[in-house]
Amino acid sequence: MKKVLIDGNSLTIEEVVNVSRNGYQVELTDQALSKVKVARDLVDNLVDSEKISYGITTGFGKFSDIAISKDDAKQLQRNLIISHACGVGEPLDEDIVRAIMLLRVNALSKGHSGIRIETLQTLVEMINKGVHPIIPEKGSLGASGDLAPLSHMVLTMIGEGEAVYDGERLSSKEAMQKAGINVLEYLSSKEGLALINGTQVMTAVGLLTVYDSINLLKTADIALGLTMEALNGITCAMDEKVHSVRPHKGQINTAKNILDILRDSEMVTKQGDMRVQDAYSLRCSPQIHGASKDAIEYVKNKINIEINSVTDNPIIFPDVEQVISGGNFHGQPMALSFDFLGIALSEIANISERRLEKLVNPALSHGLPAFLVNKGGLNSGFMIVQYSAASLVSENKVLAHPASVDSIPSSANQEDHVSMGTIAARKAREIMENARKVLSMEILGAVQAIDLRGKKALGVGTEAAYKVVREHTPFVDKDRVMYKDINISEDIIKQNLLVTAVEKALGSNLLVDEEALAESTI
Repeated sequence: MKKVLIDGNSLTIEEVVNVSRNGYQVELTDQALSKVKVARDLVDNLVDSEKISYGITTGFGKFSDIAISKDDAKQLQRNLIISHACGVGEPLDEDIVRAIMLLRVNALSKGHSGIRIETLQTLVEMINKGVHPIIPEKGSLGASGDLAPLSHMVLTMIGEGEAVYDGERLSSKEAMQKAGINVLEYLSSKEGLALINGTQVMTAVGLLTVYDSINLLKTADIALGLTMEALNGITCAMDEKVHSVRPHKGQINTAKNILDILRDSEMVTKQGDMRVQDAYSLRCSPQIHGASKDAIEYVKNKINIEINSVTDNPIIFPDVEQVISGGNFHGQPMALSFDFLGIALSEIANISERRLEKLVNPALSHGLPAFLVNKGGLNSGFMIVQYSAASLVSENKVLAHPASVDSIPSSANQEDHVSMGTIAARKAREIMENARKVLSMEILGAVQAIDLRGKKALGVGTEAAYKVVREHTPFVDKDRVMYKDINISEDIIKQNLLVTAVEKALGSNLLVDEEALAESTI
């Protein structure tokens, strides 16, 4: 059985994906277990001495000035969980829930949270045995961490709430029993707070969105290549010399990708062959796609920091026997990042829809039939496909409004600035899904246009992409139910079939955030 070792410091995005989607098991290292025990011993000493320490011997938020006795410590932690489980809306997808649990395990394994080993192992068992708490998607302010959704995760650990096990939605007690996991009889001092005061929900949603966005940005370059052939696009704008004098990495990578994809194509042109220059949606695509790639790289770097960080409060420093109440739970670093991600993905949909408009509009398509169909008038062809794409692009413009610019004070104004980072992450994911649909429509239109143009030799990459699309969706010779084709095209993207086929044909990976080392010309 493949596994990921957890030490609190070295978790990667790829490992999170393997655990959340590919069934990898999780195991705590001896080093992590040792650090967890040391921190727990300090918490026990604080409780025994009844020394005032936030969240350990006091209430929470506005109640931080109220001392809690040793006798009430366990009740305090249980009350925290059941009172904070106020999430609403649809349950988060299981891969997101698994990522949430893994990220919380990793953060707790750093040995600064004061959790008991047996509590942490319960969460590990839930991951490994497939018990997935029902975590509603809405209800987090993103500071103090993702309190409400993480409380739903902990409900299952203590036998409350609901969970999915083996595809069935059950009470948490029944799910844990069927999986052979003992529910926790109680949460000890600090444990409830340690489990819920963190940024793992927003980070899990954003991490999986970033991972999927890398495939989406490769797909955008493939879609662009197909559309360039459909419109006899000019490749001179992709020349390496143009981009070397404005050396943004994403821009350079996009131009290289396009030239690689279009290598040996007989359907693209040089400047002056048919026209001097193309519209911006073709000519400026390296700059536009590239800027989104650079944004993705920025967000990835922030995620890599966050998934190996301590994000709860208070933070325990066993080496100096100190407990410090700070603000690492605040989601602002992630909130800004995920707003940026949403904007970057929205632009990929924007430019894709503009290319689709060029394909369907006879005033812009350089000789293609109106709406990419013969016998126009009798047939509407791709007319409403473009409508649908325009609708999604407009929706994305609304969703791209930053969540992080908003803040509503909470806990009687003790928590007077919050990040809304979880909303930012969820919006970015929705934008990504809309962008994927728009790209699926552009790809359908481009392949249709290539056939209408009288298909000549395509590029090495575009030929591979064309074959995948045509294996699943035939030429539109007359009107048919188009949503089925759109869904099939989107599934091709989701299953990574296009990117896999193109990269296999090229013998190399398309570049997103890697350095472009080799020059390509066409």
